[in-house]
Amino acid sequence: MPKKRSGGGLTGTQQAAKFLGVSVLSGAVLAGIALPAAGALGLAAKGTVEGFDEIPSNLKTPPLSQRTTILDSEGGHIATVYSRDRKVVPIEKISPYMQKAIVAIEDSRFYEHGAIDLKGVLRAINRNAQSGGVAQGASTLTQQYVKNVFVEEAGDDPEKVAQATQQTLGRKVRELKFAIQVEEELGKKKILENYLNITFFGQQAYGIEAASQRYFSKHAADLTLPEAAMMAGLVQSPSRFDPVNDLQEATKRRNIVLQRMADVKDVSQAEADQAKATPIKLKVKSPKNGCITAVDGAGFFCDYVRKTILNDPVFGKTAEERQKLWNLGGLTIRTTLDPRAQAAANEAAVAKVDKDDPVAASVVQVQPGSGKILSMGQSRPYGLDQKLHQTTLNLAVGKRMGGTTYGFQVGSTFKPITAAAALEKGLSPAQSFTTPWKISLPMSSYNTCAGGPSGGGNWDLQNEMESEAGSWDMTSALGKSINTYFAQLEQMTGLCETVTMAQKMGYERELGKKLKELPSITLGGQEATPLDMASVYATFANRGTYCTPVVIESITTATGEKLKVPQTECSRAMSERTADSVNQMLKGVVEDGTGTKAGLSDRDNAGKTGTTNDRKDAWFVGYTPNLATAVWVGDDVGEKKSMYDITIGGQYYDKVCGGCLPGPIWRIAMTGALNAGETPSFVPINVPRGAQPADKDKDKNKRPGDDNKPGGRDPGTTLPGGITIPPDLIGGTNGRGGRGGGGGGGH
Repeated sequence: MPKKRSGGGLTGTQQAAKFLGVSVLSGAVLAGIALPAAGALGLAAKGTVEGFDEIPSNLKTPPLSQRTTILDSEGGHIATVYSRDRKVVPIEKISPYMQKAIVAIEDSRFYEHGAIDLKGVLRAINRNAQSGGVAQGASTLTQQYVKNVFVEEAGDDPEKVAQATQQTLGRKVRELKFAIQVEEELGKKKILENYLNITFFGQQAYGIEAASQRYFSKHAADLTLPEAAMMAGLVQSPSRFDPVNDLQEATKRRNIVLQRMADVKDVSQAEADQAKATPIKLKVKSPKNGCITAVDGAGFFCDYVRKTILNDPVFGKTAEERQKLWNLGGLTIRTTLDPRAQAAANEAAVAKVDKDDPVAASVVQVQPGSGKILSMGQSRPYGLDQKLHQTTLNLAVGKRMGGTTYGFQVGSTFKPITAAAALEKGLSPAQSFTTPWKISLPMSSYNTCAGGPSGGGNWDLQNEMESEAGSWDMTSALGKSINTYFAQLEQMTGLCETVTMAQKMGYERELGKKLKELPSITLGGQEATPLDMASVYATFANRGTYCTPVVIESITTATGEKLKVPQTECSRAMSERTADSVNQMLKGVVEDGTGTKAGLSDRDNAGKTGTTNDRKDAWFVGYTPNLATAVWVGDDVGEKKSMYDITIGGQYYDKVCGGCLPGPIWRIAMTGALNAGETPSFVPINVPRGAQPADKDKDKNKRPGDDNKPGGRDPGTTLPGGITIPPDLIGGTNGRGGRGGGGGGGH
């Protein structure tokens, strides 16, 4: 008798000797390829022997792809995502019936032979010779495990999968070499455990634990004899013996397994007969994979988490490395999502805008001081079915993170940035300007950071209503959103200083596009995303310190390793006094300005309305000391529509404004997200006042919530003869989101 190891197999040396000794006789069949005749055996054996020593000595077993679980900040489940639905479990957590069943049907002499079953090989040769065709193979369970490792390593690449499964002698020789090594290094128990964790059982389930959950909604440890026999029978052909699609075939195959278990004395004949008489009772649990299954409307948030891992260098230097990490899975990702805030964002997003409306709403919330993204909600549900008005376009972010190309023009929500730049320059909130409702300012008076003029000709702009003429200070101009005031304030502050302040506060264009140094930026003529704007206003709430947004708190791998995750980076954008002053002035917007419909009555809050050219975008961005929320409403499909004479959420609007639609949505989101017991206050500060409007009754016909839409355009390039070419005609972008600086934002 050959000497055996404690694991039940021969030593590596003995296996190799046995392999070489029989290769001349068995050739390709020994390699696990069932061939009908022996005519080519000599050639096959020759190739086998020559190639054997060239194979690398170490089998690199890739980590098994598993499920990734995404959790909220409190540990609640958001979604499960995977490229392979698998959960690796130790052999102790796999039913003994399952262990016996798989061995009985796939390799009944598993514990008696080593990596190669010589008796099985000879039996296959004889059977195939008698049949004159391919009737039986001779792969051991160990060989099957090695092949599955090759397939797992190939991932979803069709070409690599084909290479891993091709019926060639070279591959089978390599497989045998590794099988011998695996037997020596792992032993029978570990091989069986690995095999049951790697094998595909059909219905998108990899490994016995996922398969047990899929077919019977139970753990692998709890499988009964008839259940285990059915599962073991699937391995040969998961599609043919699928009990979900063909219960009769599955039952026949199960009974074959049961009889085999009785034949090899794993169970008694009586036990097998009783199990055969037991009907298969499935309790199927449908596969739930991806952000489409996210709970509480968190699909967009979930997808942002995925995009963060695929894009942030902290998770790998290359896109390939980051994709590999995501596909490998097995991660437990704890995110910054606050369940209360997410529920509030969901409620707010659909409260005033229906999913089948011609426009959509986006709500995103950020925690000042930490940069944590607390929620993302949209009026259109996350999904792929356009007939149900679903979408995977995340309106809160830019293209790189799964959203729009550039974002949206922000209108008058930019004006507080100009105010902050002015205060940092040393200008007083009492600074006043007296203007008619229309003005024309020379472009040469706005200098870029390079020191030159922003353009030639004049910039013509106006306020929304003719009555908006007179004297304004910074507080009243913010409250009533006066275009002419902020055009002159930017002129006095400096275009470069205004753009620089915007950048320091996190206002940026997507896809690496730099902010254009055009005067219309003060009227919101350049695009940003709702997430950007929530972060910008969180800077005011955080008394002048900007913190980059983050979405992941921690990640743990399947082995318990803690991965490094992106951390927020905070930097001072303005002095605390400047931020406190802006906070005080923006309180007036929600108290008696354009945002009165949004204001909260139980705590300090501040914000700003915004509406763009032709009312194609409407905004409200506001905050309390502990929460910043941005709300955008507009056309998310195709050519952007003007929101005049439109029905949204069942309500007719002759014209949509930032205060009359996004404002009330903001109020719902803030009210639901905030804890009534926590009411921090802004730091009180005395804000100097200047001249007031000459005639306060002039705008008495202006409804609360109205805000100035754009009042003009940048003139572009002036040619001889007074002909003006708009900037967009030369270098602008035509199409949604890419309107450059030619239009000038609205208010």
